[in-house]
Amino acid sequence: MFLPKTMNMTNGDGFDGDYQVGYQDIVQAKFRLNGLVHRTPLVHSQTFSKMTGTELYLKMENMQRTGAFKVRGAMNKIATLTAAERAAGVVTASAGNHAQGVALAAAQAGISSTVVMPTGAPEAKIMATEGYGSKVILHGANYDEAFEEATRISGTQGATLVHAFDDPYVIAGQGTIGIEILDELPKVEAIVVPVGGGGLISGIAMAVKTVRPEIRVIGVQPVTASSGYDSWHNRALSRIEKPVSVADGLLVKRPGELPLKLMLDYVDDFVLVSEEEIASSMVMLLERAKVLAEGAGAVCLAAVTNRELGLAGQNVALLVSGGNVDLLRWAQTLGARTVHHA
Repeated sequence: MFLPKTMNMTNGDGFDGDYQVGYQDIVQAKFRLNGLVHRTPLVHSQTFSKMTGTELYLKMENMQRTGAFKVRGAMNKIATLTAAERAAGVVTASAGNHAQGVALAAAQAGISSTVVMPTGAPEAKIMATEGYGSKVILHGANYDEAFEEATRISGTQGATLVHAFDDPYVIAGQGTIGIEILDELPKVEAIVVPVGGGGLISGIAMAVKTVRPEIRVIGVQPVTASSGYDSWHNRALSRIEKPVSVADGLLVKRPGELPLKLMLDYVDDFVLVSEEEIASSMVMLLERAKVLAEGAGAVCLAAVTNRELGLAGQNVALLVSGGNVDLLRWAQTLGARTVHHA
């Protein structure tokens, strides 16, 4: 078996002494999550295949529990808590989807949860998080400012901080998507993944490249929220002080330290897409595929349809990472845009 170049494998159920994540942890997460999360469909799109000159498959994480992939990492993390940690509850910060994942995972585990969200979080995501039983606190203009408050709460109340992306158990949970893609499409040649903090792409990339290192993994970010792209190209953590995008789930000032290490080892390419391209792809997904995707869930289609990625004739899987759309905001943002049919 191909082993990661810099990440250590683990023994037993825990992570190694350096608290790094290995392929076996993703395999363990897959078994741990069995029955807790959906095995989402991988759907071939004839329309988008013709449009892009590829054989294009959509990994429909918008059909996941809570409407997004984030529940995988949250479930995996909370499943590993000790009895003492469970008694103290959990706290997290999130732009929305991780919040719902933590809220649901905590509710199913019978433990308390507090979620700190940026003040501009979509109302639909706030209401959904509260609906799962979490206490929601609105604080800060973006994820990073919300995270500072969550860290403070963790320190004062003793609750376990469940990081949205810079945590090995969370990364392992997200990596189960990669195993599913390999199971369902063994001939896959490239996987295109949205990037915010990097937990999703780092887990998927480790999962697929451990088994088949020749698979290309391509990251996508908004041009107006490019900290992951900048960090990957600079090979060092880079910050964007005021990230903004219709892809609100990708708004972080900088990626996580552990995800960046994994991205540098496993990600083959990284591209940026514009706000107009993201918005148009949201419309295309709805009109052509009847898929309601949030901005973060549409960036991969934006990349494949607008960038030369060298994918012609290849079997390509792209992530529709979530579908938790504030319909009023969706209408305001996209109402003036139309897709021109040939």
